Amino acid sequence: MATTSQTAVPRATGGPPPPRRWPLVPLVAGLAVALLVSLCCGVGLGAAGVTWAETLRYLRAGLTGGTIAPDEVSAYTIVWELRFPRALLAAVVGAGLAAIGVAVQAMVRNALADPFVLGISSGAAVGANAVLLFGALGSLGVWALSGAAFASALAAMLLVYAAARTAHGLTPLRLVLTGSAMYYGFSAVTTLMVFSADRGEAARSAMMWLLGSLGGATWSSVPIAAGVVLAGLGHLLWTARGLNALAMGDETAAALGVDPDRLRRRLFVVAAAVTGAVVAVSGAIGFVGLMVPHITRMLVGADHRRVLAVAPLLGAVLLVWVDVVSRTLLAPVELPVGAITAIIGVPAFVVLMRRRGHVLGGA
Repeated sequence: MATTSQTAVPRATGGPPPPRRWPLVPLVAGLAVALLVSLCCGVGLGAAGVTWAETLRYLRAGLTGGTIAPDEVSAYTIVWELRFPRALLAAVVGAGLAAIGVAVQAMVRNALADPFVLGISSGAAVGANAVLLFGALGSLGVWALSGAAFASALAAMLLVYAAARTAHGLTPLRLVLTGSAMYYGFSAVTTLMVFSADRGEAARSAMMWLLGSLGGATWSSVPIAAGVVLAGLGHLLWTARGLNALAMGDETAAALGVDPDRLRRRLFVVAAAVTGAVVAVSGAIGFVGLMVPHITRMLVGADHRRVLAVAPLLGAVLLVWVDVVSRTLLAPVELPVGAITAIIGVPAFVVLMRRRGHVLGGA
C-alpha cells in the first residue's frame, strides 16, 4: 500500500470550531496509569469480602510464586483465578472493541458504525448458542463455547464478504447493508434456537451471553484474545495513514496513492478476526465500539494515528469499570455487561449528538 508522505486528515466543515486537542503523550501516559489503577480496583472490588491488603498479597504470591496459608486458598482463588483474569479480559475486550470501532467507522465512512455492523457478532452468537443450548462440540471441553463462537464468526465473515463483494470491490454502502441484513438473519436463527431449547439455566446462560458477560473469563482465554487484539491493533496503527485517506472517500484515497478496495478488504478481515475473538470470550458487548471512537476524536482530533493510540486505552479503562459495576451493583446477582454499557452509552450518545451534531450528521 503506497501513501504520500503527508496524508490529509478529514475535518468537518460548518458548525462550531473543533475543540482544542489534548497533548497526545500526557494523555496516553495518563490513560496507561488509569488502566493500571482500574485493573487493581477491578481485582480488589467484588461481592466477596477480601481486603485490599489481602488482595495485594495474593497478587504478589501469584506473580512471584509465593506461598499462602491453607485457610487462605478460597480467598486466593477468588482473587487470582476469578477476578484477575476477568479484569485483564475486560481490558483486552474493551481495547479490541474500541480499536475496531475506529477502523469500521473509517472503512464504511459511517459515524454510526461499530464492530457489530458487519454481522460478525450475531454470527458468533449462533455457534455459542449451539453449545449453550444443545451441547454442541462437547468434546472440546472448556474450549467448546469460544471455539464455536469464533468458528461461526469466521463463517459469518465469509458469508458477508461473498454477499457484499462486487466486480468493483467492497463498497461502504453494500458492506453496511449486507452486514445489517445478515445481523437480522443470524439474530432470527438465534431466537429460534432459544425458543426451541428447553427452558431453564441453559436459556438464561444464552441470554446472558447475548447481552455480554465476562463471567467465563479464565487464564486460558486471556492470552489468545490478547494476542489477536494486539496483532489487529498493530496492523491498524501501521495503516493509520491509509485510514485517514479512506475516511475522506475512495476518490480522494486513490488520489493520495491508497488502493481503497485492497485496504478495505484487509480492514474487513482484521475487523472480523478481532471481533470474532473478543465476542467469543465476552459475548456481544455493545456501545463501546460506537462511543469510544467519537469521544477519542473529541480529545485528540481525527488523525487515526492519534485516535488509535488513545481509543484502545480508553476502551480498556471503560470496560474494566463497567464490569466492576455489573458484578457489584446488585451483588451477588451479576448483570449483563452489555446492559450496563447501553445504559451508559445511550445518554452519552444523545449528549454527544447535541454538542457535536455537525460531526454526527447535523447541520
